[in-house]
Amino acid sequence: MRDLALERVTVLISFELDRSLVNRIWGVDPRVEVLYDPSLVGEPRFPCDHGGPVRHSSKEEARWRAWLARAEVLFGFDRSHPDDLLDLAPGVRWIQSTSAGIGQYVQAHVPSDADVLITTASGIHATALAEFTLMSMLMFVKDWFRMSRQKRARTWERYTGDTLAGKTVAIVGLGSIGSEVARSARCCGMRVSGTKHSTEGLEPDVLGVDAIYHRKNLPTMLSAADFVVVSCPYTPETEGLIDRSMLEAMEPGSVLINIGRGAIVDEASLVDALRSGHLGGAALDVTIEEPLPADHPLWRLPNVLLGSHSGSNVDSENAVLTELFCENLHRYLSGHQLKNVLDRARWY
Repeated sequence: MRDLALERVTVLISFELDRSLVNRIWGVDPRVEVLYDPSLVGEPRFPCDHGGPVRHSSKEEARWRAWLARAEVLFGFDRSHPDDLLDLAPGVRWIQSTSAGIGQYVQAHVPSDADVLITTASGIHATALAEFTLMSMLMFVKDWFRMSRQKRARTWERYTGDTLAGKTVAIVGLGSIGSEVARSARCCGMRVSGTKHSTEGLEPDVLGVDAIYHRKNLPTMLSAADFVVVSCPYTPETEGLIDRSMLEAMEPGSVLINIGRGAIVDEASLVDALRSGHLGGAALDVTIEEPLPADHPLWRLPNVLLGSHSGSNVDSENAVLTELFCENLHRYLSGHQLKNVLDRARWY
């Protein structure tokens, strides 16, 4: 990394950010120059949206391209120029993503020989997604579906539900998100198992679980679980990982929860398993095609919860993300190793 002792570092922010957080970035170091104009980054569709549509006039586009040409650091990918970003921003040396699962996007849009460091937002969504998972499991054991039907029908009928305590949850991918799911589940008295890319030398207690499985033993883990949580990164290796054979290996009546990426699960086989009754239900924050098409059968299945890829969205997200970026900016300016550097061999 070059000597930054006396040089100005220009940061371009590509999504809407509260002015107090922009000022926080300005305050990291006197060498930092921040380029930011909310009128140029697209109107957010919801709070903390990092991918709102961008509609530039010719004058605005010229100004944005001039900023790209000056930028050394991008806070968020410029989604308005996915394929020619590095041509327009030849001086960019580091991009801080606002998402954790960016491997496939980078593989598609950033040449492998590009001299650009890419860091992810790994870890900042762990609590929110663990809470989404916990909510989903509770909705199934407490039979929210029955409650919803009875409310619509104005019917008061007592019934017997279940409890999470004593149930088993199998977590496919014990990264930052999976580990937080494990912690939350154990607080509810659940037995927790999980997979790691490599299990050599790992002890379950160190990871906060009751059992660790290598991915090659995934069917064995799935067969003993009441809930299966998919939280692994989306890579070429994990695409279609939860296929028909894996779904068939799951315990009859169990529930699949996907908080990773839609393409990790064979959606057609999932629909079949839900329709046949082999699976008791599914909670899907993500799907292969987003937005989910209006005619997709998942909309019509009564035992499916759909999260519209919003499980990680919380009001405090931008503040936490800016805190991570500022820490990495300090590291960048001092020539130290950045946090969450994307591993281009594993794509996460």
